[in-house]
This record gives sequence, C-alpha cells and structure tokens, in this order.
Amino acid sequence: MVDDLKIAVASSVSSLRAQSTRMRILSENLANATATASTEDGEPYRRKIVSFRSELDRASGASVVRVQQISRDSSPFPIQNDPGHPAADKNGNVKMPNVNSLVELADMREASRSYEASLQVVKQTREMIGNLVDLLRVK
Repeated sequence: MVDDLKIAVASSVSSLRAQSTRMRILSENLANATATASTEDGEPYRRKIVSFRSELDRASGASVVRVQQISRDSSPFPIQNDPGHPAADKNGNVKMPNVNSLVELADMREASRSYEASLQVVKQTREMIGNLVDLLRVK
C-alpha cells in the first residue's frame, strides 16, 4: 500500500511541475500578446507551445509526465494597419504576434484545473498516509 501511495505522489508531483511550466509559458505568451518588432524588417513575439511526454520513473515505478519541449508556434502573424508604428512596412502594415489571448486564457484555465486536480491527489494521499500511521499506532 505504501508503494501505491508513493506512486500516486510521484505521478501527481510530476504533473504539478509540468503544469507549472505550462502556466509560466502561457503567462509569457499573454504578456507579449502585443509585442511587435521595433523595426520594419523585424519579427514580433512568436507564441510558445509546451509539449509533454509520459515516461516511467524508475525510482518510484510511477508513470510521470515531463515537459518534452517548448517550441515556437509557426502560424502566420496577423497583419494590422498602423502607418505610424516603427515596424510598419511601406503600406503601413505591422506584423502582430501570433498570440490569441482567448486561446491562451482557455489553455491557462485548463492548466490551472489540472494543477488543482494533481494538488488534490497529493493532499488526499498525505491524508491517507496519516490515517495509515494512526492505524499502525493503535496496534
């Protein structure tokens, strides 16, 4: 039973770490949602995407989640007409970051819920360990 509890904690802790990284990247995307280039030939901020992978943790025997990579979104930049902007081309168009705030907020909500669920597993596991210790003391 103790091994099962270790596995639950190891799996949940790995999820907490992965979702924390995801939240940090999503926050960075939101913070840069309007970050354009400072010159005409420059590129604006390019959205980052977090990819996960599942692997076996040999020490605990748990299936854990890890951040596989943080990559850049290759989708095209939206164009906005702003002739006075320093990054405007000869037609007055500016490349904007490929960050959609609604998508980032939806992803952030999902990451937050996943984080909360994993935290709840850790809390319940701690409670179960405490109950087990109490039972062992009684005998």
